[in-house]
Amino acid sequence: MDTLKTLVGGADSDDPITALRAIAKLRGEIDRVEAAAVRRARNANASWQLIALALGVSKQAVHKKYGRH
Repeated sequence: MDTLKTLVGGADSDDPITALRAIAKLRGEIDRVEAAAVRRARNANASWQLIALALGVSKQAVHKKYGRH
C-alpha cells in the first residue's frame, strides 16, 4: 500500500503522467481515510453537523455521502 507521503512526493514529479497517477491514488487514499474518520466520529457520537463543520461541507452533503439509507 502506498503511503500518503510517497504519493504526495509522486504528485510533485516532473513527469506529468507520474504526477497525475499519484494524484489519482491520493484521491482514493484520502477518501478511504476520510470515511474511516467519519465512522470513528459517528461511533463517538459526533453529530452530522459537527462532522460537516470539520470537513468544511454542508450537513446534507456529509450525510448523503456517509449516512446509511
